Amino acid sequence: MRQRLPSFIIGGAPRCGTTWLYHLADRHPKIYMARPVAPEPKFFLLDDLYQKGLAHYAGQWFGNAPTGALLGEKSTNYLENAVVAQRLGRDLPDVRLIFVLRNPIDRAFSNYLWSCQNGLETESFDKALELEGRRCREQPERWRYSQPFSYLRRGLYDELLKPWLEQFSRSRLLILIYEAMLADPTGTAAKLHTFLGVPERPEDGLGLGPINAVHNPERVCMRPETRQWLATYYAASNRRLRAVLRAPIVEWDA
Repeated sequence: MRQRLPSFIIGGAPRCGTTWLYHLADRHPKIYMARPVAPEPKFFLLDDLYQKGLAHYAGQWFGNAPTGALLGEKSTNYLENAVVAQRLGRDLPDVRLIFVLRNPIDRAFSNYLWSCQNGLETESFDKALELEGRRCREQPERWRYSQPFSYLRRGLYDELLKPWLEQFSRSRLLILIYEAMLADPTGTAAKLHTFLGVPERPEDGLGLGPINAVHNPERVCMRPETRQWLATYYAASNRRLRAVLRAPIVEWDA
């Protein structure tokens, strides 16, 4: 029997609305998303899973997909791993890739709050940024892929996209902006469906609400001085990203 493999993959970035996008795609009657949404497949990321082969992947995640459906999956950590880009370029050269990018300052802080919420982070945000390099080098093997302390690097989108642009033509990548998704969910739905080649259903973008939102019961805030430092830190990367996107990112100017 012919292996049933995904036609598209939502590959990141973390804390940028990829779970919302998963549910948006899953609403379309012609799309079948790998289930459950959590835990994610991460097949092309985890060495022990990848060694089981594509037949295992197809059977595990798409064995129950209805005939004729367009297949998709979401694994949020794919974007930040160049090995995944190589594996997908070799195994699924025609796959369509969807990445969501968020103001890297807000993404970093949301990642920090997520790590606090999950009991992994006890430092202040400023201290966590200071310790990031050492902690990432010394973290336990079990955190090799989840990278709970990778607040800064995950926002260097121009660097993270480079191996993907080397493996795939720009036409096979849909790069969405988180802030624009929030502002125009129906337009996002239409853009997604057009990219995937299924009938447009803009109304699918309505009523999803916040999904996988991070909780901040103690109302921890970022210091203005920290935001300014991060704006300087990301300025050059954001300029290079604008050149890749061939468009301004107005929401990130502040």
